[in-house]
Amino acid sequence: MQHATADLCDKHIDKLQVAEPIFVDFGAIACFEGEVHTLKVFEDNTLVRSALEKDGTGKVLVIDGGGSFRCALVGDNLVALAIQNNWRGMVVYACIRDSRQISEMEIGVKALNTNPTKSVKRNEGQQNIDVRFAGVDFKPGAYLYADEDGIVVSDFQLL
Repeated sequence: MQHATADLCDKHIDKLQVAEPIFVDFGAIACFEGEVHTLKVFEDNTLVRSALEKDGTGKVLVIDGGGSFRCALVGDNLVALAIQNNWRGMVVYACIRDSRQISEMEIGVKALNTNPTKSVKRNEGQQNIDVRFAGVDFKPGAYLYADEDGIVVSDFQLL
């Protein structure tokens, strides 16, 4: 069941972190929620593919891409992989590409912007660590709620 971020803020603001409104919706599903799985990468999407190859049932992939606008960390092939492996959505603190195709795919994707350039493949980065961007501490196992109004994060599932 999807919970509206505005309603969650009205009822639980003392238990939530609210992300700065810097993200654009790209997937066909604007409302998504799930347990946070984190990645910290910079212009290298090797770990993104590796994470999305695993079962993502009930999870949202949160990618700290350092806010880079120089390349895309996610494209339509990775989004298709996420759907295949039951991920609920992705929050990308960087760019994506193939935005037209992604807009028709049944998953939530929020990112800073688009860039047609692909990332490098150096197998660098970290996963399942605390990351911070948009004024929020994203911790593995926390719970993320996203919709057209924004992103909120709680240390535990609400309701």
